[in-house]
Amino acid sequence: MRALDQVSAELPANPAQVALAWLIARRAVTAPIASATSVKQLNETLGAARLQLSGTTIRLLDEASAY
Repeated sequence: MRALDQVSAELPANPAQVALAWLIARRAVTAPIASATSVKQLNETLGAARLQLSGTTIRLLDEASAY
């Protein structure tokens, strides 16, 4: 969780957006599933799709998820 919080603090994104953007960036994940029950949640989800994660950030999140 620390890595996710660290990345979201460095980017204009919340932890949920970072987590979804990370899943989108992973080749092994064909289609991350997200849902929204309000327009606000939909806009946050769309923000994740626009978020560009660097290779360094993806590696950091990959390493954190290995535990």
